Amino acid sequence: MSVSFSGFVKAARCLSLFILLASPTVATAQSVKEIHSREQAWVAYFNQTRLTNRFGLWLDVHWRQTGDFIDRPFQLLVRPALTTYIKDNVRINTGYAFINHYPAEGFETTRPEHRIWEQIWWNQKYKSFSLLQWIRLEQRFLRNIANDELQEGYQKANRIRYNFMFAVPLKKQDVVKGTPTAVLSNELFLNLGENVVYNTFDQNRFFIGGGYQFTSSLNAQLGYLNVYQQEASGNRYMVTHAIRFYLIHSLDLRKE
Repeated sequence: MSVSFSGFVKAARCLSLFILLASPTVATAQSVKEIHSREQAWVAYFNQTRLTNRFGLWLDVHWRQTGDFIDRPFQLLVRPALTTYIKDNVRINTGYAFINHYPAEGFETTRPEHRIWEQIWWNQKYKSFSLLQWIRLEQRFLRNIANDELQEGYQKANRIRYNFMFAVPLKKQDVVKGTPTAVLSNELFLNLGENVVYNTFDQNRFFIGGGYQFTSSLNAQLGYLNVYQQEASGNRYMVTHAIRFYLIHSLDLRKE
């Protein structure tokens, strides 16, 4: 691992911590906040398929379990999109997402959510590592629920997300077939809009783990995910310790 990568990692972690602690919502609730924890398992499949020089398709599907990691279902997420290629390493996504929020222990009703989302995604390769980033906007529509029963209508919310991920090949200069990698990423979520009262800061996701490039188009990642999330009340926080496994599939269907 090069000195330059170590510097990038330290700077990125310090930046994420600064943003988290500088949030006014966190600061005001600091003295009275309640922190709870849970264990989960996250599994996901990502696919990016390039159809032409300008257009392609995006799909990611997530299944999440909770309660001693795998006791009961937590979330199902399906997120398709249309991709527009600005450059080979710069892409814009516009899509839809469906999420099933399964009931907490002691409840019975599954809560559906619909999202419209837009994203700019860019990837930059350096001598000894690559840096992937994206900024995503989400317009969320959560089905109203009360007394463990679905109600008419939807609660609307907006959110912005920023993600960065470092991938360091451990054997070669580039991530090619048969290459293991070290992976470190962080994603910050902020709520937007007039209906946000106590929790402008939504959550932070920090991941550290390893990856393996099986073929030129298929990559897998496995590691530890820490999610620090503020609930709507403003003084309650949930810390999630998760095992995360991602399968990442990139296809290019253009004619040579």
